[in-house]
Amino acid sequence: MVEHLKKSIRDVPDFPKKGILFKDITTLCKDPEMFQRMVDLLGHRYVGKKIDLVVGIEARGFVVGAALAYKIGAGVVLVRKPGKLPHKTHKASYTLEYGRDSLEIHQDAIKKGQNIVIADDLLATGGTAGAVVELVKKMGGNIVECAFIIELDELKGRKKLAPHPVFSLMKF
Repeated sequence: MVEHLKKSIRDVPDFPKKGILFKDITTLCKDPEMFQRMVDLLGHRYVGKKIDLVVGIEARGFVVGAALAYKIGAGVVLVRKPGKLPHKTHKASYTLEYGRDSLEIHQDAIKKGQNIVIADDLLATGGTAGAVVELVKKMGGNIVECAFIIELDELKGRKKLAPHPVFSLMKF
């Protein structure tokens, strides 16, 4: 089943800059059967684990996070680029494989002790997800797992997320 999902991922060379091979999940998302399989495979993992919130990372993580939260009966929290959230925020900066950026979360988005799954489409170097881990920990959330559709093994992003568990549906 995962091999079918892998085949629905489009490779885009030199995006967002030369030398990067971008794994595009929009081709998976537009296929109703593939999208449902992806959500079902992720969701099945968290059944009965009492997840309170799924934290989706801008922008494709919103799609993954919201669908997963719906599937498991959890709330969804959005982590966004600076200046995009309307209320008071916490901020964390991070390094990408092609630059530097920051993310923000509403200060009242997570209550201490809530069980959290962090969700995004892709784990590369771990910089983005690492910043979100920092934000969730700052707010007192209990990180159950960091979940990804795709993991780029050679970039070793899961090391940046240790000791938190990491799950990815497919690896490239």
